[in-house]
Amino acid sequence: MNTSALIMMISVNVIVISVCAYFFIKVLTSKPKPEPDSYSENDDVPR
Repeated sequence: MNTSALIMMISVNVIVISVCAYFFIKVLTSKPKPEPDSYSENDDVPR
């Protein structure tokens, strides 16, 4: 394998891993959306 192919392979691997890590960290650090309790807020008859 020549030098230019090795540089290209390493740079593409670094870019792909960086993008995956960015979105993985973004998903882990995002705040969850508040969702209503489906049992208590959808009842027609109050208890």
